[in-house]
Amino acid sequence: MQNKKIWYVAAMFAVLVCGGVRAEDVAADDEMDLRGAQAVADYKVEGSLFQQITDLEQEKVLMQLEKERAQLDLELDRLAAEKIKLHMEIDTLSGRAEAQQQELETEKAKLEAEAARLAREKKSLEEEAAAPRAATSSAARASEDDGDDAIADNFRLINVIGAGSQLQATVESLNTGQTKRIRVGADLDGFSVKSISLDDGVVFVKDGKSQTLNIGGNR
Repeated sequence: MQNKKIWYVAAMFAVLVCGGVRAEDVAADDEMDLRGAQAVADYKVEGSLFQQITDLEQEKVLMQLEKERAQLDLELDRLAAEKIKLHMEIDTLSGRAEAQQQELETEKAKLEAEAARLAREKKSLEEEAAAPRAATSSAARASEDDGDDAIADNFRLINVIGAGSQLQATVESLNTGQTKRIRVGADLDGFSVKSISLDDGVVFVKDGKSQTLNIGGNR
């Protein structure tokens, strides 16, 4: 019986001791929680190591962003320079095209002016070529109207040689090409040689009308 009492007392003591220890542990945990909360509340972020680390990280991020922004600025400047260069090349090509167009217009105007000049010269030459034919035709019609032969239609004066009353003239037949030397008083196909002069050529008389034959056949 006595042993049972002792065992019972020991068991109760153990229970009390364990309960006290457990209560002390709970109290200690509560005190630690209060201390942690107070430490968190009393912690100053400004100037702390955490703040320094955070600032360094932010600076790294800002530096990276600044580097990327600078690179973008360089790219934009390059693109702007390329754009200006492209506009300059376009302006240069446009200027060359305008200059070439102006050169073509100038060359065209020169060619047109040259063509007009050649046309005028051609017309002038045609008129000059037509004038002798017209004069010959007019002379022939006048001779036919008069009913007289023209000495210049048959002969041309080649030269006049001699001096004073000894002057002689050489004429050539336009039909046969033969030459003949004549002097004053000679007869040439019905024409009488009235006079021979170095300046005036040969004067012929036929039917009371005079005709003059000069060097080259002019009457």
